[in-house]
Amino acid sequence: MARRALWRSGAAKDAVPRIAHLDRDRPLVEAAQREPARFEALYRRYLARVYSYAYYELGDHHAAEDATEATFVSALTNLQRFEERARPSDGEGASTFRVWLFQIARNEVAGERRRARRRPVEPIGETVVVDPLDVEATAVRRDEARAAWQAVGRLPGERRQAMVLRFVDELSTAEIAGVLGRSEGAVRVLIHRALKSVARDMGVSKRSGDRPGSES
Repeated sequence: MARRALWRSGAAKDAVPRIAHLDRDRPLVEAAQREPARFEALYRRYLARVYSYAYYELGDHHAAEDATEATFVSALTNLQRFEERARPSDGEGASTFRVWLFQIARNEVAGERRRARRRPVEPIGETVVVDPLDVEATAVRRDEARAAWQAVGRLPGERRQAMVLRFVDELSTAEIAGVLGRSEGAVRVLIHRALKSVARDMGVSKRSGDRPGSES
């Protein structure tokens, strides 16, 4: 559970204490700011999540590795300038470091995508994005899960990013809002519209596959 800090006003003995929710990563961040070698703990905590985000965005293992490496190098380099900005509305266990890290990752992914445009690459439509989480494996067949994530890959930029951050990296809507620079309401709309688009896309694909003569 996240720690809380209490500040009491000196104006009155019975003053209600103000409670501030602290960044759950604060101990690790402060340790790394004092001793950069201790950044490894933050690296281990977020490596898989940052890589997953980069892979779902780029659809290429090597490009995702490059973006992930660049994200952590940039975070370590700029860690002294990181400022905790947790708000009570962020809820218990919020991590502003995580928001900051994914803002960096988003920029690095965008940079990797720009570099990819300057060199020949396999068209994204031919890239199969595999879900590493095996979500609801007992209820959803593997081919349906693959089709769903392929549909996510066809979404417009921010809708796709919101879906990956929410359902792969498990960020809250407040954290996603921080990463994307949007309001929480706008993020909820993005996710809602993305889910509708994915459902519609899968419905069209299924009907197309069921048509007579569709088999090769």
